[in-house]
Amino acid sequence: MAIIDVVKYDGNDNEFVWKFPSENLRLGTQLVVKQSQIAFFVKGGQILDPFECGTHTLHTGNIPILHKIINIPFGGDTPFQAEVWYVNLISKLDNKWGTPTPIQMEDPKYGIVVPVRAFGQFGLKISEPRLFLESLVGTIKVYTADKIVEYFTGKIISSITTTIGKKIVLENVSVLQMPAILDDLSKLSENAIKDEFAKFGIEIVNFYIMSINIPENDPSVIKLKEVKEKAMYLKTVGKDVYSFDRSMDVLNTAAGNEGNAGNLMGAGMGLGMGLGIGGNMGNQMGNISEKVNTNLQQNQNNTPPPPPMIQFFVFTNNQQQGPFDIQQLQLMINQGTLQKETFVWKQGMQNWDKAENQQELQLFFNQVPPPPPI
Repeated sequence: MAIIDVVKYDGNDNEFVWKFPSENLRLGTQLVVKQSQIAFFVKGGQILDPFECGTHTLHTGNIPILHKIINIPFGGDTPFQAEVWYVNLISKLDNKWGTPTPIQMEDPKYGIVVPVRAFGQFGLKISEPRLFLESLVGTIKVYTADKIVEYFTGKIISSITTTIGKKIVLENVSVLQMPAILDDLSKLSENAIKDEFAKFGIEIVNFYIMSINIPENDPSVIKLKEVKEKAMYLKTVGKDVYSFDRSMDVLNTAAGNEGNAGNLMGAGMGLGMGLGIGGNMGNQMGNISEKVNTNLQQNQNNTPPPPPMIQFFVFTNNQQQGPFDIQQLQLMINQGTLQKETFVWKQGMQNWDKAENQQELQLFFNQVPPPPPI
């Protein structure tokens, strides 16, 4: 092979290590090292003399270590063989990373495991070129940024998973709230991985988590959102009101069931309301009413609540119905579906009672003409 007179590397922003293709050199060869580059002589796998930015004419004076190893005679244009490796020292800031598969993460607030994916980018540069060559490159003639990202992806994902998990658990942050704290998570993740990169002579310039994605149609995510909504409702109206609403849902569902089991349950619950638990219901409704008014006042900047609307529950056809407001009850009386003997109940009553005994309804019964004469 021909003797090389000039050794140089034009490079690009994706290649961090490049080996000059020929090893046939001579004293007097021009070694060109551009800005943001450093070149090393390598002989027998041993990394020897470094050359920084500039044009260097090779002679025994500026390659003393190489001279000792291969015993280059002094003077002349003596040929010799050695490898020349270039290391690119630029900062590459647009290295992408992402979780290849969703991370299963338990929400610390609601205890539901949901799939989470994260994506971002980071910047890096070679801070210790000799360490980088010795520990990572090996015999690969071209080592790119993609290779670095590929090599460290596992470490990045592992560190991010641990970092996010600690953050949300220690601070009781819901998985649904993570997009609001991306800056904090990015900084914590950078601190978690920079030491691992430094072991190989690489410096992390910056690290960003650009998005944390949760699949909207995943059953666990749907369940998590439902639980969150119920928790917010409970926080707003109070525990007693929430429990009462749940009880009323059960009662209404049971009363509306068809078939023998449904009729028995509807009749039993309806009669139970009238004969057994009416008194307790009245007391609970009184207490709940006070808490509802208090909570509403707090959530509306102390705005006074509107006057309470009078509503009655009606027990007819062995079923509890309602509640109905006064206008609806008047229409029912006029249509004959609400009789004087029909049992009704409203907030504050100890037990169910006939409609004709209720002061709010007596006027409407008096306005209804008697049945026509036969």
